[in-house]
Amino acid sequence: MTTAKTETVAQSAPSTGKNEQWIEKAKAHLLQNYKQQPIVIERGLGSRVWDADGREYLDLLGGIATCGLGHCHPEVVVAVKAQLEKLWHISNVFYSEPQIELAARLTTASGLQRAFFCNSGAEANEALIKLARKVQKDRGNPDRYEVITFHNSFHGRTLATVTATGQTKYQQGFEPLPAGFTHVPYGDLEAVRKAVGPNTAAILVEPIQGEGGVRQAPPGFLKALRALCDEHGLLLLVDEIQTGMGRTGKVFAYQHEDILPDAISLAKSLGNGMPIGAMLCTDAAGKSLVPGTHGSTFGGNLIAAVAANVVVRKVTEPKLLREVTQKGEYFLTRAREIQSRLPTLIKEARGRGMLLGLELFQDAAPVIARCREYGLLVNAAGEKTVRFAPSYFVTHDELDQGLRIVERALKS
Repeated sequence: MTTAKTETVAQSAPSTGKNEQWIEKAKAHLLQNYKQQPIVIERGLGSRVWDADGREYLDLLGGIATCGLGHCHPEVVVAVKAQLEKLWHISNVFYSEPQIELAARLTTASGLQRAFFCNSGAEANEALIKLARKVQKDRGNPDRYEVITFHNSFHGRTLATVTATGQTKYQQGFEPLPAGFTHVPYGDLEAVRKAVGPNTAAILVEPIQGEGGVRQAPPGFLKALRALCDEHGLLLLVDEIQTGMGRTGKVFAYQHEDILPDAISLAKSLGNGMPIGAMLCTDAAGKSLVPGTHGSTFGGNLIAAVAANVVVRKVTEPKLLREVTQKGEYFLTRAREIQSRLPTLIKEARGRGMLLGLELFQDAAPVIARCREYGLLVNAAGEKTVRFAPSYFVTHDELDQGLRIVERALKS
């Protein structure tokens, strides 16, 4: 199928009504806590997905920065099928080879020494928070329990992680929120310095704020935070849930600044869609989580672990990382050309690698809806930013196609 034909598929394919039927059933039975786009995705391959009515879409969202290798990557499929025929679950009462192999791969790639596995990003960030408090208590600092985080950050939906999140819209209705979190402006080192006090245990930061509008930390900011933590005896915690596993052209985004955090959180692209999260930490910090202090029944599940092993093997290939960097630069160049043609509609194109944002002067929702009508799947990061988080194997032609659709949607 040519690119030109593909761009009209989502409009022209005959409707069988299956989308509507399934959505009506969803409205009758699912909790209505999501603003879901009105299609039912049935299958996918690479950077393409098809809905229940057979319409084809170019997917430049990738499960919200999750399917880094693309949908149904053949090596992931083979690994998961083989493991399904051997063993699914044993719990963490026992060792398993896929989990041990994954821990070895991740610690080697990160420079950290210990891995803990869970099922989601929120759980990984919960582990970071618990680690920071426990480390400080073990150091003889029982009053150090507060974590400094940033305005417009996003760290999860549990009570602790939603409180760590620097966006009040996610917190409303869940008060009283847990104590122990202070928010400061993102990228403002002086504000961080002023926020450090006798109760501060750690600083938690995203290298790029995904849900906050794909906003990148200023150059040198993470390195300065590392120095500040060392100066005051704090833990530097880096949320790599959206940026990790090759998404920015490095295996982990903190590596752009040539630093080593005390601990990081992972999820999303780690399992290429299989539900898995992880916390990696230094050996010194990890000694605080002794048996009984933390755990997860399904964490490091064998199926998710074999998928993640494929991901880590692929994203540690220098050639792939170079391609992610190059494609990200290509996308930004092309997006800025569109911005120059539509200066009253597009405020800024930004991002790194395959995590990119197009900030508009208007609300992004109607533009995203029009993109879907034209055969492109994206979503919003913040109110006015269209987010792109495609597969690392997306082609230049597919990026061009997506941007043509965005330009058409904006003009319409």
